[in-house]
Amino acid sequence: MDVALIRQLVWLDYRLALIFTAIAPLVLLIWSLRVDNIAIKRSLLLYWRVASMVLITIYLAIGNIGASFISGILANILIVLALWFWRDLNEDINASRHILKPIYLGWRWAASFYCVLTGIFRLIFANCAFVSSDRLSDVCKVWFEPPASFGKFFSGFIAPENLAFAGAVAGIVYMLYLSIFLVFSLPKTGRIAFRD
Repeated sequence: MDVALIRQLVWLDYRLALIFTAIAPLVLLIWSLRVDNIAIKRSLLLYWRVASMVLITIYLAIGNIGASFISGILANILIVLALWFWRDLNEDINASRHILKPIYLGWRWAASFYCVLTGIFRLIFANCAFVSSDRLSDVCKVWFEPPASFGKFFSGFIAPENLAFAGAVAGIVYMLYLSIFLVFSLPKTGRIAFRD
C-alpha cells in the first residue's frame, strides 16, 4: 500500500472524527440543554458516555499501543449502537416537533454513516494491533501520527507514556463498566434507556 495515500486518508479520518464525533454532538448537546429537549438531551448524554472510547483510543495511540486499533473499531460500533438502540428515546425523538429534531436526525445519520465507513477502514488495519511496536510497518505507524499531534497540542507537558497509561486505565474501567452493563443492566431494561 502507498504510505502517502494512507497518511492522507488517516488524517482525513481524524478530521472527520473531530467534526462528527466531537464538535457536532457537543453543539447539539448544548442546544438541547438550552431548549430543554429531554429526548435529544438524553440521547446525546448516552452518546457521550459511549463516545468516551474515542478519547481512550487517542490516548492509547499517543503511546503507540496496538490495542488502539481494536478500541477504535469498538468505539465506532458502540457509537452506532448508542445512537439507534434505545426504543424509548427513538419514539420520543420521533414525537418531538422542535426545530432541533431534523438537525439531530441528520447528524445521527451522518455520524452513523461515518462510523460504519471508518470502522471498515480501520478493520483493514486491525492486524497492526497484533504486531509489536518495534516491528510495525510504515503503514501501521501512520495511524499514530494524528494522535501524537493531538497529544503535543493539548497535552504537550505530559509524557506520551503517561497519557498512554491513563488511556489504558480508562480503557480497563470502561470495559468493566460495559461488562457490568451488558451482564446486569441490559437484561433487566432491554431497549429502554430510562425507566420512570
